[in-house]
Amino acid sequence: MLVLSRKKGESIIIQDHIEVTVLGVEGDTVRIGISAPKQMDIFRKEIYLSIQESNRESAAHTQSNLDALRKMINKNNEK
Repeated sequence: MLVLSRKKGESIIIQDHIEVTVLGVEGDTVRIGISAPKQMDIFRKEIYLSIQESNRESAAHTQSNLDALRKMINKNNEK
């Protein structure tokens, strides 16, 4: 992990396309601004993890639905 110190108004650049700017610091809260291409998704970590979990749950349900459909097709083919 790269650790940097920045003051209010200072930025870092990531791969020529992403700029992260410190907008303010209040107590233990740091406000940052992120400039990035529109096609790039940017999430707070807790939201990102929630989306991943939801996707895993959806994929699990899809597999069980496919298994049930496969059984139904096999039963119909046996008739």
